[in-house]
Amino acid sequence: MLKNHPRGLMVLFFTEMWERFGFYIMMAIFYLYMEKNLGWSDERKGTYYGAFLGMVYFVPILGGFLGDRILGQRHTIRVGAVLMMFGYVALACSSLERIAFFYAGLVLVAVGTGLFKANISVLVGNLYEEGSQFKDAAFNIFYMGVNLGAALAPLAATLIHNRLNSYNLSFAAAAVGMVASMVIFQAGRKYLVPAHAGSLSAEGVPPSERGRDAHATTTPSHDEDWQRIASLLTLFAIAIFFWVAFYQNGSSLTLFAERSTVKLNWLKPETYQFFNPFFILVLTPLLVMVFGRMREKGREPSSASKIFTGMVVMGLSVVIMVFAARAGGDRDQNLMSPLWLISSYFVVTVSEILVSPMGLSFVSKVSPRRMRGLMMGCWFSATAIGSYGAGLLGKYYGRFDHHDFFLIIAAMPFVSALLVLPFLKRLNRFSR
Repeated sequence: MLKNHPRGLMVLFFTEMWERFGFYIMMAIFYLYMEKNLGWSDERKGTYYGAFLGMVYFVPILGGFLGDRILGQRHTIRVGAVLMMFGYVALACSSLERIAFFYAGLVLVAVGTGLFKANISVLVGNLYEEGSQFKDAAFNIFYMGVNLGAALAPLAATLIHNRLNSYNLSFAAAAVGMVASMVIFQAGRKYLVPAHAGSLSAEGVPPSERGRDAHATTTPSHDEDWQRIASLLTLFAIAIFFWVAFYQNGSSLTLFAERSTVKLNWLKPETYQFFNPFFILVLTPLLVMVFGRMREKGREPSSASKIFTGMVVMGLSVVIMVFAARAGGDRDQNLMSPLWLISSYFVVTVSEILVSPMGLSFVSKVSPRRMRGLMMGCWFSATAIGSYGAGLLGKYYGRFDHHDFFLIIAAMPFVSALLVLPFLKRLNRFSR
């Protein structure tokens, strides 16, 4: 699977793996910490969950600008990593009596993640020549690193909870993950030379800082740049609905696990978030192989077509929860089989593989080079709006019959898929 890929891809794979390990330990226990340690209501939890995720995915706009124009990708990543580490330490020190540490930790993690995310994705794309047929596969492999960390995180949180009964120590474990991420990034920095090294330095320093050789490569026309940006903005707007549905994992699906699902010693509410990244690790190599064979025959779908299919599949994943709620989940009694949630996470996984890494690949392919970090930040801003919407809707989980709540959520990715159709030809023009 790694044939034809540069060594730098694995450096970024493991850097991202440990960063995501820290982030998803936090996400696995975030709602539960607010409920059990802080004693907050569903409405307050939903507000903070949505606001935190919104900040996490809006800050990449700033991170992309800093990476493109001021600090370069590498330095911006380093700053973000340090901020995240201190954020997790602050959360580990927080409590109801020391609530200021909780607020400070959320801000530090959100800002640090925003600086980190946009720029590491740009570095992945920069490892490949323009128009490389291996870029989709590279982002699929990179995304496995994301999900290896995300799979280990809830298992670590569950182990710490079972043995030590402490959410604060889980936050401390997240800080350790960030230290590992920084060490790997520094050790492997010599392998991160871009394929277009003549137009971008190994540090990701923008042309404005390097002198007259920076523009040696040819660039698309001004009109074509704006067409590319318009295609990206179309995709960003449509993707919002996908993320509203996806980020129910940390809110309504966690509450369904806590209040409606049979309790097992080895399967805590926070453990369910293991299944989505686990299924990604299992399914991604299979999908990469299938798409590779299709590419050899000239039949591989474009990135935009994969995203359209993923939107439809996401809607189907939420429909499973509609049936689960009608089968007894509406009663908020611990009656339901874990298989309802696990099967929903399986279908979510298929949709995520088709949307999230393909979105990163699409942005890397289509963005004008001088704006690549900024456009990657805008992709994450669409995630921000969707995740904030997920938090806002999560406040109403207890006010509706749960099957009605999930039916509303299911409608969103189906609508987004319909919105893709009129623009699919234009999106395909740049994504092949």
